[in-house]
Amino acid sequence: MFCTVRVKRRARGLVLAGALALAVLVPVLSGVWAAGEEARRDFIKWVDFEAPESVLERALEVDVESHEEGQPVDWIDLLAYLAAKYGGDFKLYKQADFDSAVERLKAGEDLSETPSYSYYREAYGAVLGGFVGEFQVEGDEGWESCYGLKAYSPIAKTFPYSDYDDFGAGRDYGYRRRHLGHDMMAAVGTPVIAVESGTVEALGWNQYGGWRIGIRSFDGLRYHYYAHLRQNRPYAQGLEQGDTVMAGDVIGYVGRTGYSATENTNGIEQSHLHYGLQLIFDESQKEGNGEIWVDVYQICRMLRGHQSEVEREAETKEWRRVRGFREEIRGLDKKTLE
Repeated sequence: MFCTVRVKRRARGLVLAGALALAVLVPVLSGVWAAGEEARRDFIKWVDFEAPESVLERALEVDVESHEEGQPVDWIDLLAYLAAKYGGDFKLYKQADFDSAVERLKAGEDLSETPSYSYYREAYGAVLGGFVGEFQVEGDEGWESCYGLKAYSPIAKTFPYSDYDDFGAGRDYGYRRRHLGHDMMAAVGTPVIAVESGTVEALGWNQYGGWRIGIRSFDGLRYHYYAHLRQNRPYAQGLEQGDTVMAGDVIGYVGRTGYSATENTNGIEQSHLHYGLQLIFDESQKEGNGEIWVDVYQICRMLRGHQSEVEREAETKEWRRVRGFREEIRGLDKKTLE
């Protein structure tokens, strides 16, 4: 069904033979090393993601509806084609281009010959690759199989927050730099939600982000970063590094920690969640000058209509999601969470 949610030398001859073999082998190995280095360099170095909320929502609707109709149109294919057509500038967007692309994709037309399409397909696939697909939700009569949006807003349902597009704004704590995330202003204690399923890769203190969580997507391409979490009890009870979390799980709580070398310090004036999305096409990009962070403001606007419903446990005073969610853990022996 489809849910509505979106050694020693022994002889002189041996020495000569070895020397000759080495003379032949070194160039070969050098070629392999050179090829390996070239392959390492051959990955995407930067991504500007500018698809607006309205286009994201239209593409999502087409994806879900076309699956129901038996003529599936992948929303990433659609978005990548439009990005290639506009050179990534969605200010040039026209509804007629969108509609034409949908019909061409439904007809089975290959749009990959469009100049720059392959770049945008890989780039946009990295940004959105885990957001739509098959999953199961816990209903009144058991688990229901669904297809649609399986990513959630970073802020739990019914909890107020405010935001604006602050990506690239200046920051000066420690050193002058650009703000490479998205701030969502909310009260201390507001439940923070896992946007996507994945593995907890980082958990602990960072003087810039305070108490923070880093979750890596199952395909390894996305690193979701949640920072400035609550003082003293920043994380969901029992959460540990290496844990697997599902999209929509409560993982922590909004606070104002950070901007201090002293652990567990409230160095931020206004409580908020800093949510960042890093793309990793090669592990050399994980930390350092090669990092790729994308502007997630439009994504968060889209996800505002898909927030995880939570409830508070009286005994622990912890927040938990109301309905269970599970999906295939890609890349881990095709297992499914039970």
